[in-house]
Amino acid sequence: MRFTRSHFTRALLAWTVVLIAGRVASADELTDIYRELIQTDTTHAAGSTTAAAELAAKRLLAAGLPASDVQVLFPPDRPMKGNLVARLRGTGARPPLLLLAHLDVVDARREDWTTDPFQLVEKDGFFYGRGTTDDKAMAAIWVDTLVRLARAGAHPDRDLIVALTADEESGPDNGVAWLLAKHKNLVEAAFVLNEGGAGQIKDGRYVANEVQVAEKVYANFKLEVTNPGGHSSRPTRDNAIVHLAAGLARLGAHEFPVELDDTTRAMFASLGRIPGMKDAADLAAMARKPAPALGARLAKTVYYNALMRTTCVPTIVEAGHAVNALPQRARANVNCRILPGKDPKAVQATLIRVLADPLIKVTQDGEIDAAGPSALTPEILQPIVEVTKAMWPGVDIVPAMSTGATDGRYFRAAGVPCFGVSGLFGDMDDVRAHGRDERMGVKQLAEGDLFLRRLVARLSGLPEPAP
Repeated sequence: MRFTRSHFTRALLAWTVVLIAGRVASADELTDIYRELIQTDTTHAAGSTTAAAELAAKRLLAAGLPASDVQVLFPPDRPMKGNLVARLRGTGARPPLLLLAHLDVVDARREDWTTDPFQLVEKDGFFYGRGTTDDKAMAAIWVDTLVRLARAGAHPDRDLIVALTADEESGPDNGVAWLLAKHKNLVEAAFVLNEGGAGQIKDGRYVANEVQVAEKVYANFKLEVTNPGGHSSRPTRDNAIVHLAAGLARLGAHEFPVELDDTTRAMFASLGRIPGMKDAADLAAMARKPAPALGARLAKTVYYNALMRTTCVPTIVEAGHAVNALPQRARANVNCRILPGKDPKAVQATLIRVLADPLIKVTQDGEIDAAGPSALTPEILQPIVEVTKAMWPGVDIVPAMSTGATDGRYFRAAGVPCFGVSGLFGDMDDVRAHGRDERMGVKQLAEGDLFLRRLVARLSGLPEPAP
């Protein structure tokens, strides 16, 4: 058959359609991965992180990663607590980079939401669903990153490891702790990129891209008072509930001292530069020279108070065994969030002193993974600065400390630097993680994907992907 100009034109149009379709498929693939993860129930109570890990593994295998480098691992007696560990092998010129996210989410009830929390719903420029921000956006982006690189036959100068893990939010089977204990060779890395740092939007304006370098130490202490008890018709002043309640009242009135470090000073300085920011002048002044009056004013805002001091708060109270008997036992859990570098034993000693009752026994509950900040070296900081400035000119890069806990604490405790950075921006005055109608901006998800892929490229000697 003779190949005419019309044939050439039709062929060219056909290939154009194929190329456009390929680009659309590539653009949509992140959303497809995101949807699969959101619509897989990974709550501790009823879900399975194994199911989500297997879906991600299937994507990576289809992209060309060998089965030996894509593993779904779980404790033998916990088949629903799966963790994905996947490796894109590089030249080995530099030690590996670990890309970390957790698959589990906090529970959500349909009656509390305006949408089904376990369906990815797009409306008004947002994706709604449990885990859309915490932490399935980052999990989807890491899978998307490895899929793209595997298909392209990329050869980074270091291995890139993706770990998607269980029980960060709740449950006894934390995936990072288990992997470090049982499969450390699979997650050994020079440093880790994780959640914990987010982009901040104030009044519609992008103002700061956080890099989490530290987090408060998570610690629980058990309080217990025991008593012989007796018949409630013959009460005594020596009552277990009364002892515990009086001690908790004294604890509620106690405040740990205000203490800023280099990270929180930098945070306050950055917040103080944001136009329209509440208490901007006090924040800037506190960053320059902390003063009791400034600290007292800022402490009226719960978030600032949590950044400035160790906090300990009762979260569970249990007492008594019968409505017509004097209590033989009263217990409470006190949850402490301890400033980095502070000794948990010193906090326990403070609790004993403040409770001021020798009948209240105070014991530490479980192991505490205490670790100081990760040093923000030029190797990691400079690429973050460069990519941020290229994508969002004028946005501050802010070293940050989390008041909550992330899986980064396990790596820091093991001596591995961990940095929380995502490029996923959200309204700093409308934080919905763990709450009703959790959501992620459609535009912001795409931006975060590009930011992290560019960052990984710079950190692994690869060409930077185009928008």
